[in-house]
Amino acid sequence: MVRNTRPLPLGGLLVPCNGNLYTRCRSDVVEGLRLESFGSGFLATTEAPLSLGTWPYIVLAFYLVGLLSLGVVSLLRSRRATSAETDYYLAGRGQGVIVTSLTIMATFFSSFAILTFPGWIYEGGIAPMLYALNLPVAAVAIYLLGNRIRRIGRKRGYITPADMVTDYYGDSPALRIIIALTGALYVIPYVVIQIKGGGLLADGLFQEIEHVSIFGWQVTMEDAGVAALSLVTMIYVIIGGMRSVAWTDVMQGIILLSAMVLSGVAVIYALEGPSNFFARVSAELDGSLLTVPDPGDTNPHNVWKILTFCAFASLASIIQPAQWMRFYAARDSKTLRRAAIAFSTILPVCFIFGVFLVGLGGRVLYQPEMIDGVVHLPDGSKTDQVLIHVIQDYFPEMFGTIGLVLVSLILVAVMAASMSTADSNLHAVSAIVTRDLYHPYRKKSSERERTWIGRLVIIMATIAAATITFAGKDLRGLLDTITAFFFLAMAFSAQLVPITFDMLFLRRGSRWGAIAGLAAGLLTVCLFPPLGQLLLGGEGWVLKGTTTLKGLLDVGLCGIIVNVAVFILVSFFSPRPEKSHREAFARDLKEVS
Repeated sequence: MVRNTRPLPLGGLLVPCNGNLYTRCRSDVVEGLRLESFGSGFLATTEAPLSLGTWPYIVLAFYLVGLLSLGVVSLLRSRRATSAETDYYLAGRGQGVIVTSLTIMATFFSSFAILTFPGWIYEGGIAPMLYALNLPVAAVAIYLLGNRIRRIGRKRGYITPADMVTDYYGDSPALRIIIALTGALYVIPYVVIQIKGGGLLADGLFQEIEHVSIFGWQVTMEDAGVAALSLVTMIYVIIGGMRSVAWTDVMQGIILLSAMVLSGVAVIYALEGPSNFFARVSAELDGSLLTVPDPGDTNPHNVWKILTFCAFASLASIIQPAQWMRFYAARDSKTLRRAAIAFSTILPVCFIFGVFLVGLGGRVLYQPEMIDGVVHLPDGSKTDQVLIHVIQDYFPEMFGTIGLVLVSLILVAVMAASMSTADSNLHAVSAIVTRDLYHPYRKKSSERERTWIGRLVIIMATIAAATITFAGKDLRGLLDTITAFFFLAMAFSAQLVPITFDMLFLRRGSRWGAIAGLAAGLLTVCLFPPLGQLLLGGEGWVLKGTTTLKGLLDVGLCGIIVNVAVFILVSFFSPRPEKSHREAFARDLKEVS
């Protein structure tokens, strides 16, 4: 059933179509880094795309109208709130099981899940599948850490992670600033890259349109997509706050999870059933693709790196600011326990029976080409386009006209994955700036004032992210600096792990230990490539050492090791919180609610 396919609208150097070659393609390059490889679903275009007709317009219109409608409904619902700030940032601490489960899932994954992951499987075989072990680790973290965070947050009225940290260790400007900085280092790169991905998706959806005219200005579809994505996301986050973000995450999460499973069905169909799928995979793929590399192997997906990533990066993703606030927002302990169970069952199913099958089956359907020593699809496009190739080739055959609708819907699912990450992080950065930076220096500010300041922060953050995206096309080095932070975002967030465990379980550290440990961990992460290359400006013994370590272990773990050592040492020589304070904190953690 493997066919010489119609021309694919996803960039490459040469695109085959019934024996003809279409040679025009485009790729966005930032200081030598191809944007298609960032894991955000970046699309490139060719001159002879598969025609989807008007369906992309219709599907995208319904999708965007749906998002804005949910924002309006959220705004109307919030008018009954007794606390403006708690309602805006935490949806009144009343989110139920379905909303809590899907907003945690949607925030946990960007479009990495639907594009980059099957690309890794296509390129590296089954070894990257071990990354799925981070799902049960994250689920356990939600169950154990999330519930404790929710209990103490409800009892003491916390809104941001820094509220909890400074309440336990003692408030100080230095501690609030470094907690806010840690959150910002995670949040800001995600917003910029996801908005960039949305723009490139629009360029891929509407390939027949090179420019649109806006008030006499000729604007590319990529720039129009960036502007539209930024505007729509900003509007529904501003007007509805956490409730709007969570409800839209439900919509986006359903689309994303459905797309993952349907793509798995498509590749099984393409290879004529499950038995033939596994027979073809075992017969046609090289044995190295079906085995896990030994620990210490130079393979980028070696066992030690994957296992340390699963242990620490998954924790980092669960205690990053947006997720932390979702724990505060859950209705009760039962809600979070059920959300953890849903997380640990639904996502692995979507991975194993969805994108994992796409990666392996795609390797059979599309024989890889080596270009400059890098694995590409046969049309020259990046491996993270394999899922898109599968659905565009086989959905119309499987479903007829409805298949074109589903192709459009799954392309929109990539946008959904981007938007569900962008909206959560915009909302989180608003809370960080308002609660952790603005409120301490204007203690008499009202909740209403802080809520409006938070909305202003969202506007400014969105404009800044869009501006960086636009400027990155002309100012070489700007966007790749942001991208360097993006690659290390989870490693930065992981530096919150030691103080989180100390507050929730041990309660042995001090305020100065927390500050020093966090600072040491963040600085350690900054020494690793690609950020280390920008900061140190070339090859040196430090950079060589961190590069070697990065190939063996998760970067976040390396930072945590330094973080913990400094945390323990400084805490030993500085006073801990009063015993009565620690005991009261422990009692509130155990209180059932």
